[in-house]
Amino acid sequence: MDWDKLRIFYAVAEAGSFTHAGETLNLSQSAVSRQISTLEESIGVSLFHRHARGLILTEEGELLHNTAGEIFGKLAMIEGQLADSKQLPEGPLRITVAEFIGSTWLAPKLQQLREEHPDIQMIMLLDDRILNLGMREADAAIRLYKPEQPDLVQRHLTDIHFHICASKDYLKKSGTPKSVKDLQNHALVGYPENVPAPFADPNWLFRIAELEPETNRNVIMLNSIYGIFEAVKSGAGIAALPDYLIARDKDLVTILPDAIRPPVGVYFVYPEERRHSKRIGIFKDFLLKTIESSKL
Repeated sequence: MDWDKLRIFYAVAEAGSFTHAGETLNLSQSAVSRQISTLEESIGVSLFHRHARGLILTEEGELLHNTAGEIFGKLAMIEGQLADSKQLPEGPLRITVAEFIGSTWLAPKLQQLREEHPDIQMIMLLDDRILNLGMREADAAIRLYKPEQPDLVQRHLTDIHFHICASKDYLKKSGTPKSVKDLQNHALVGYPENVPAPFADPNWLFRIAELEPETNRNVIMLNSIYGIFEAVKSGAGIAALPDYLIARDKDLVTILPDAIRPPVGVYFVYPEERRHSKRIGIFKDFLLKTIESSKL
């Protein structure tokens, strides 16, 4: 089987269309379609059902897609292990991290890592989706929940604590809620449903206030914790935010201090096969040292 055609097939199966796969592969739609047709002819089976809304894998296509995924995943892991075998900690290091942690806490500290290890090329993927480390979508991850996969090495870094807060300007205009029930009469800022969330129960505030955001017009929903922080700073409403973000702005006031959501655990995670990676080890030590010297 032609490896190049198999690579194109896998990209098409992942993308669900010739056009989107072509964008990923930097090929024209017609070139991708032609390669898939040639592959189907060579193996004598149809791999896709073609219809106006896109492509659906046939039963044979599903089998080939699953097998190709395993093959490419193993190749990617071996590539990482070969890079890890070098004596010097050098080369790219792809870290996936929740958007708000990456942008507000980690990114400002990367210059220190660069000064200590200039040969490591940091690539930070700010994404609330869970990327597949086994398929080497990233080398390691900072995740805001305890991973369950047995093939992942995990290190608990710290816990993020939250409190309910609002700006002084908002409280001056709208008053300060005296109880959790009073929140129903205030503007609340939260996280949209049915989108990748950075941690479990991001709308804890709505739940304790017994408020349904879908039926309440006095809410603002943003799929970014940093965006929620900026909205609260501007006086848009009340939200539950990490303590380290609240402490950054003297205009933010903690309210209802007895209403405390469970802390969110922060974990550094990487595949078992990468246990001896010098670059991952250096980054793990950097995280531990940074957390000791700064609040998160």
